[in-house]
Amino acid sequence: MPAVARRVAMLVSRSVGPPVRVAALVGVLALATPSLAQNRVPGERPLEALVKVSLLSFNDANVTGNFTVFHAKLSKPFRQQFTPERLQETFKSFAEQQIDFDIIAAYKPVYEPAALVNGDGRLIVKGYFPTEPTRVLFDLAFIPSDGEWKLISIHVKTEKAPQR
Repeated sequence: MPAVARRVAMLVSRSVGPPVRVAALVGVLALATPSLAQNRVPGERPLEALVKVSLLSFNDANVTGNFTVFHAKLSKPFRQQFTPERLQETFKSFAEQQIDFDIIAAYKPVYEPAALVNGDGRLIVKGYFPTEPTRVLFDLAFIPSDGEWKLISIHVKTEKAPQR
């Protein structure tokens, strides 16, 4: 239980009787749940959606040359560090190579290693999409921002898929 929830629960337990105390504690825990949920790796479908939305938004920015929407979806610290123009410059090689990997929408990501929330509270998601002939590899980090997981770092590359 977060420290704030514990303090409120202690105050409630001192000031009211048992039935009200239980109801108040349930209410405090319900309010604390969204922040607690961000200390855990999302379930399979939400995690897949988070990865795909992040990478497809990046891909759209790269293909169109307009990083404004992608920039708006980043965590606040990431947005403060990188302007849309700086993002465009950073990923210039993708545009020059005309890399377009929107095909990932049709594939399930393979996570290697499994996603985790590290000691700093960052959701770390690494892996690849088993696309052919070129595989899309990703290394993403998210932080809680504006009540949801948002990108704090992104590393994407493509490489030739291994032969079967």
